[in-house]
Amino acid sequence: MRAAQVIEIKKPLRVGNVPDPTPGPHDVIVKVEASGVCRSDWHVWQGDLAWLGLTPQLPLIPGHEMGGVVEEVGSAVKNFKRGDRVTTPFHESCSHCSYCLSGQSNRCDHSQTFGVVKDGAYAEYMKVPNGDFNLVRLPEEVDFVTAAAIGCRYMTGFHGVARANLKAGNWLVVNGTGGVGLSAVQVGAAVGAQVIAVDVDDTKLEMARREGAVATVNARNENVGEAVKEITRGGAHASIDALGIKETILNSITSLRKGGRHVQIGLTSAAEAGVVDIPIDMVTVMELEIVGSLGNPVTEYDGLLTLIGQGRLNPKSLVEREISLEQVTDVYNDMSNFRTNGFNIITKFK
Repeated sequence: MRAAQVIEIKKPLRVGNVPDPTPGPHDVIVKVEASGVCRSDWHVWQGDLAWLGLTPQLPLIPGHEMGGVVEEVGSAVKNFKRGDRVTTPFHESCSHCSYCLSGQSNRCDHSQTFGVVKDGAYAEYMKVPNGDFNLVRLPEEVDFVTAAAIGCRYMTGFHGVARANLKAGNWLVVNGTGGVGLSAVQVGAAVGAQVIAVDVDDTKLEMARREGAVATVNARNENVGEAVKEITRGGAHASIDALGIKETILNSITSLRKGGRHVQIGLTSAAEAGVVDIPIDMVTVMELEIVGSLGNPVTEYDGLLTLIGQGRLNPKSLVEREISLEQVTDVYNDMSNFRTNGFNIITKFK
C-alpha cells in the first residue's frame, strides 16, 4: 500500500509503498477513504511530545482522523464485517479497564494513539485493534470527509464544550480558532451558548463568526480578559483554551467570572513542555474550576453523529481543502507558520 511516513523529525515525509497491515484475532483492517492532517500530527513531526512519554519510533505513519470501509476482520471480531462504513476515536482503548467499562474510554489506562505510538491513517489501509470496541459505525448521511473531520479536532471540541458544563445563554470564550477552536465555536453556538472567539488572525476570527461566534477579540490588539469582561459585563461562564500556549491559558482564566470554568484542551509545545504558571490565588478567591478535556469517549459518538445527521452540526464546513499524500509536508510547514485555516483532509492516496 502507499503511505506517508515520518522518517526524521522536522524533515519532509516519505511517500511510497509499505507492507499492508495484517489483522490479529481482534483487529480490523480499514480501507482509508479520508484522513485528516491534525496539529497533533504536526506536534509528533516536531518531536514535541516527549514530556508526555510519547516518543514515536521512526519510521512512523502519522494520522488519527479517519473515515473508511472495513476491508478485513480478525477471526474473533463479531460486530463488523467487510464493507461496513466506519470511523474511530484517535485514542485506541483496551475495552476492559475500569474507565472503558464505565463509558470513559478516552481515559483508558492502556490507551495508545494512532499515528503516534503506532502506524496511523496516512495510508491506504490502517489496522484498528480491539475493533469491536474501538470502531464506530457511520450513518449513511455522514460521508467519509466528514468522518475524518470529526476524528480528533471536532470530537475534541465537542467533548470540550460538554466539559464546559454550559446552560443556554451562557457566555463561552474559545481561545484559538484553529481546528479544535472552530469546532468548539460551532458546537458551543449549536447548544445555545453565546460564543466569543479569540485569536490573533482576523481571517480566522471571521471564520469563527461564520461558525456562530457572536463576538471576536484580536489578542494582538486587545487585552483579552478586559475585552471579554466588557462584552459579557463581568466575565464568561466558561472559557476553552484550544492552543496550549502560556499566553492563551492565562487569557482564558482571566476571562472568567466568579465560579467560571476553564477547560484545557490544547497540549503545550516544546516552549512550555507541559508546565505553565497559573494565577492560583485568582482561582481560589473567585472559586474558579480548571478541568482537562481529552478526545471524546466512544459512548458520546451517538449524540455527535445524530446532531451531524440532523444538520445541527456541520464539521465539513471547516474543511479548507482536500489533498494528496504528497502535500502533507506542505501542510505541516503551513502549520509551523500558522497559515492553515480549517481542516486539510487527505483523499488522494494513489
